Amino acid sequence: MPEKILPRKGERNILITSALPYVNNVPHLGNIIGSVLSADVCSRYHKARNRPTLFICGTDEYGTATETKALEEGVSPRELCDKYAKVHAEIYEWFNIGFDIFGRTSTPQQEVITQDIFRKLYKNGYTIQRTSRQPYCEKHQAFLADRYIEGTCPKCGYEDARGDQCDKCGSVDYEPLDLKDARCKVDPEVRPVARDTKHIHLCLDKLQPSIEEFVKRSADKGGWSRNGRIITESWLKQGLRDRGITRDLKWGVPVPLDVFTSEEDKEVYKSKVFYVWFDACIGYVSITHCYTDDWEKWWKDPENVELYQFIGKDNVPFHSVIFPGCQIGTKENWTQLHHLSSTEYLNYENGKFSKSRGVGVFGNNAKDTGVPPDVWRYYLLKNRPETGDTQFEWKFFIENNNSELLNKLGNFVNRVIKLVNSKIYNSVIPDYTKYTDSEIFSKAKEEVNTLLKQYIEDMETVNLRAGIVTAMLIAQAGNNFLQSNGFDNKLAANEPEKAAAVTGIAINLILLCASVFAPYLPATSQSILDQLQSPFLFIPDVWTADDIKPGHTIGRAKYLFSLIDPKKEDEWRALFGGTQAERLKKEEEAAKAAAKKAAAKAKKVEKKTKKSTEGKSVEATAVDGALPISDENKEAVDSVTDGVQQVTLPTS
Repeated sequence: MPEKILPRKGERNILITSALPYVNNVPHLGNIIGSVLSADVCSRYHKARNRPTLFICGTDEYGTATETKALEEGVSPRELCDKYAKVHAEIYEWFNIGFDIFGRTSTPQQEVITQDIFRKLYKNGYTIQRTSRQPYCEKHQAFLADRYIEGTCPKCGYEDARGDQCDKCGSVDYEPLDLKDARCKVDPEVRPVARDTKHIHLCLDKLQPSIEEFVKRSADKGGWSRNGRIITESWLKQGLRDRGITRDLKWGVPVPLDVFTSEEDKEVYKSKVFYVWFDACIGYVSITHCYTDDWEKWWKDPENVELYQFIGKDNVPFHSVIFPGCQIGTKENWTQLHHLSSTEYLNYENGKFSKSRGVGVFGNNAKDTGVPPDVWRYYLLKNRPETGDTQFEWKFFIENNNSELLNKLGNFVNRVIKLVNSKIYNSVIPDYTKYTDSEIFSKAKEEVNTLLKQYIEDMETVNLRAGIVTAMLIAQAGNNFLQSNGFDNKLAANEPEKAAAVTGIAINLILLCASVFAPYLPATSQSILDQLQSPFLFIPDVWTADDIKPGHTIGRAKYLFSLIDPKKEDEWRALFGGTQAERLKKEEEAAKAAAKKAAAKAKKVEKKTKKSTEGKSVEATAVDGALPISDENKEAVDSVTDGVQQVTLPTS
């Protein structure tokens, strides 16, 4: 069993969280780049700098979204969570996301920590009880939580806004009954009515001065992303108000009744749970507890731990205002947010991804293209929406693979390793220390070290998009170095000492490439290390170009990338252009058409067969044996088989 990752005194200890994805659906590419993939790159970078680093994520399982989806699918919330938690884990595993733990929020640890935080907030006077009018469904005899309500946004007029948030304008500052033409999500024909219900509110207004002090300190020191600052400052400028933290639901962390002295309050709250926005961020803590019983060494040691959080911009207030407010309200010494990395939106082919409406390329579709995960990672990270919305386009996806990964990085690595594999060196690194005319090599080292310094600066400030561009510049510097020195068989024959020196620098630059690309392209990095037969090189402050010594034996060359046919652009655009439901419908229709066509061909073959056997006795046909399957017959049989396979739908 691997040793648990824990902070070490006197070192930079990095705690990284990725936004907990809602368990109720399949993540699309926008979700993946917005949080988990970006956090993965940051985690891998700090580990490549040999720092104690813990990367936490998991599925957000409680709340209305889960209850709603479970109702739609006719299963219990637990069954739904079990199903989708597995789907999420499989998708992230395929994308090679290196979580130290990918957990879940529906655990005993979540209940214990959430209730403990609430007790302290209650004791310290940061909660208040309020009676409010909430939507009530007379048909289902139950209060409707925010996500059960849909209607027209009171802010922007979007007709499909939810009771808790508008997907179009991002507004969360309204009540469900503020929606115009409000309707029940489960049964749109039902119009909710207003009834009184009692809930506990968190007094964010009381906490605002302390939150403002925290934000100023953290945003400056941690270098928050621009949109994170703007959204947070907007919330604070408007003035915080108390917000309800309980809901009339069954699926969630129950409110602890031992805080109440009144029997009436105990009776009121015995059937209520905490609102998911209150306990979702606590999931980071509880999942860490699931990883190690020493979780407090990460979460209650602000002097020795730096907390990096990766989210989409719609989640900013929960991480920059509400969760820090809860931490402050407990009056305990929590590790608080250091760097907030919040992205804008990744759009799809001039449209928008929508997890709830199934529009765009989803995580489980990516592998259907046959394109390796590292190619997806490269394109998504190079187009990470850091300062504005970006666009996923198939044309540039293919170009990035062919023109950059294949022609720059792949070509550099393959060209050098193949020559070392050749009979010139027989896979043994030559003595590259004898060549005395070192000016051209010192210039090459200087150029690479300038780029390495820039790369480290990019990564330390979490400019991940710039970082991957700089990494590719390092690889291209290798190509330029080979080109300027005429790296080929003739150089080895005519100037063996110079050829050995060029080879030595190039092979060590390939090792550096394995290091700087490791956060972005982990499988590619590992393939390079396998070919070099070398251990991983922690990313250095200064590259010395001598980590792989003369006499070292390398492995055989292997291609890192393969060419993608540009014709795939139209094919993939057509395949992934509609919603999931539309695609499934098209696939079903195509399968039925194929089966119908195959059946017609089979019938035609049957007629021919009948005609050819007319006049023969049963004995004669038996002696002749079975009729051979002609190409036409075989095509018909295969078509029928294919048709049957296509219309067989998966069970999950």
